[in-house]
Amino acid sequence: MKNAPITRPTLLLRLRDVEDVDAWNEFVRLYTPLIFGHCLRQGLQEADAADVAQEVMRAVARAMGRFEYRPQQGTFRSWLYTVTRSKLNNFLSQRQRQPQGTGETAVQEFIEAQPCPNQDANWDREYHQRLFDWACEAVRAEFHEATWRAFWMLAVEEKPGQEVATALGLSVGAAYIARSRVTARIRERIASIVGDEWPAQPGLARPSAG
Repeated sequence: MKNAPITRPTLLLRLRDVEDVDAWNEFVRLYTPLIFGHCLRQGLQEADAADVAQEVMRAVARAMGRFEYRPQQGTFRSWLYTVTRSKLNNFLSQRQRQPQGTGETAVQEFIEAQPCPNQDANWDREYHQRLFDWACEAVRAEFHEATWRAFWMLAVEEKPGQEVATALGLSVGAAYIARSRVTARIRERIASIVGDEWPAQPGLARPSAG
């Protein structure tokens, strides 16, 4: 395994510095696909979903100068969902004033019928899935291929230990050690983004479609 990068302050706290370009670029890479995909699943076309995602990023940028992480007052993912929902509703309201015949009214009725942000299980799953996918992409190059495959086959594909060990030419114990090493690194990478917000035992997400 290559040397891991030095642990940094959580990304959310770094965003308070508007001149931290690396933090903002990383934030956009991480969260834009989440918001874009969520809007697509609400029925928007790709161009419209991209517009809403951009508006959400702008709103976050305006708010982050005052950001203080207070988990007792609510999670960042719930706040981000609230912003996303607001921008999505704004977009649909504007379209209603200029009918396009693309079904926005039905989409808005669907959105308004959804539960409040901290009860939206779909958003929570999308959020955790995106963090997991991003962390996997970020740390995979740090491990030898056999180590990564052992992790993936055991933790994601949920294959039996003996089957994984035989396929990779490892002992069963070595396969499970590999899984633990990669899992720990993924959790560490996610913690660099959201700190303590990631559940202690969230389970490992399945790979995203596509």
